[in-house]
Amino acid sequence: MRIATFEHQGTRQVGRVSSDGQAVEPLAIDATHGAQSLIQASAAGAPLPAAGGRIALSEVRLLAPLPRPRRNLFCVGRNYHAHAKELRDSVFKDNTKTVDGWPIVFTKVPETVVGPADVVQLPGAAISEQIDYEAELTLVIGRGGRNIARADALQHLYGYTIVNDVTARDVQMRHAQWDLGKSFDTFCPMGPWIVTADELDGSRTRVRCWVNGELRQDAQTSDLIFDIPTLIETCSRGITLHPGDLIATGTAAGVGMGMNPPRWLKHGDVVRIEIDGLGVLENRFVGETS
Repeated sequence: MRIATFEHQGTRQVGRVSSDGQAVEPLAIDATHGAQSLIQASAAGAPLPAAGGRIALSEVRLLAPLPRPRRNLFCVGRNYHAHAKELRDSVFKDNTKTVDGWPIVFTKVPETVVGPADVVQLPGAAISEQIDYEAELTLVIGRGGRNIARADALQHLYGYTIVNDVTARDVQMRHAQWDLGKSFDTFCPMGPWIVTADELDGSRTRVRCWVNGELRQDAQTSDLIFDIPTLIETCSRGITLHPGDLIATGTAAGVGMGMNPPRWLKHGDVVRIEIDGLGVLENRFVGETS
């Protein structure tokens, strides 16, 4: 099942995308926080709410499925072997953190989230001149819990969505930590919807990213260093996960920082991310004075 948050005739709604992908069927549920209420109801064992008549997708504006998450997103760094290697050869070469012990986890604030076709705002040269893209499969937690065992982790998974973990690399390096450089307004395009876990095997899908039509990233999630159950187990160690929490699983090789010389995003660039079985996220980057 594909669950979309959308705006139709000025009203925010949540709906089920039709099997042919051409329409959405609104669900009788509070859409104030996007799909949040639906995820919570599902976690409590409630049946799917009644659906209304079909609305053509061409007639709606898709929003992020969780337009303003209830709290920070959990994000995983360097979770593909090839990406970890490309950053070891970059300015991260002096960072001795290995990738074979524990996942690197940081966060992005809720205000970063924008929709699957929204504009991403470049912050201006005085703040950052090194804006990068990161295509990521993202987990949506269903049933909450704390100290979730790896063997039980998939029982807590509601589904998947896509995010672009946009990053200001110079800010990331300047502060010797990742949160600030990851958390600028609009730096987390999300969507186009949530695909429930019963319809997608997130451990075996393909993640691709294009910049202005040029393929930059192309990887299989089977190449993750830390797999999906391990990430859920890790993020829940001593921390209660709640329905609607998000865990971005890391990005593949091919980011702008990993190129020689690095290739940063600029005004007018279009970043397109596609994950097989999930859909497409495509956003234009715009300078502050444009």
